[in-house]
Amino acid sequence: MIRTLTLSALAITLITPTLVAQQAVNDALFAAAAADSGLSELTLSQLGEQRAADPELKKFSHQMIADHTRVNQELQTLAAQKGIALPATVDVRAQYCAQSLAGLSGQKFDECYAKAQLVAHLEAVSAFEAEAERGQDRDVKAFAAKHLPHLKEHLNMIKPIAMRFEKEKGDSPSQNPTSNR
Repeated sequence: MIRTLTLSALAITLITPTLVAQQAVNDALFAAAAADSGLSELTLSQLGEQRAADPELKKFSHQMIADHTRVNQELQTLAAQKGIALPATVDVRAQYCAQSLAGLSGQKFDECYAKAQLVAHLEAVSAFEAEAERGQDRDVKAFAAKHLPHLKEHLNMIKPIAMRFEKEKGDSPSQNPTSNR
């Protein structure tokens, strides 16, 4: 009896994540999250275009401004058609991130900015994947599917830049106590 209950509990534990993973996502919440993410990435990118010392980051920032401005406008149009309210300002987390970055310069700014962009794009890809796979509204779902490849491209662009800064940070004598031996 205990063995049967244990096997049943194990089966439920293994099946439940699959069932949960297949649940639909809320299209209005996705649209609001995507708008928030787009505004945040645009704000960070404008700061990066102004302050980045690294030429790759400047180029990345310029492309993010162009791409996210276009996507944000498309999302606003779609949301208006669907009667979905979108945030008009950057959330407090993004405001804090931008304020923190604004206090930095040179290599330290570039390092922190690259990390912030990496995290922002990881989160955006995850949200767009969920909507593209499990969204209910076909237009919102199509919007996510259309822009997901571009977000993945952005992620593939920023990842090596962020990793380069992380590697350089790890190679510096002040960060690596064994380098002086």
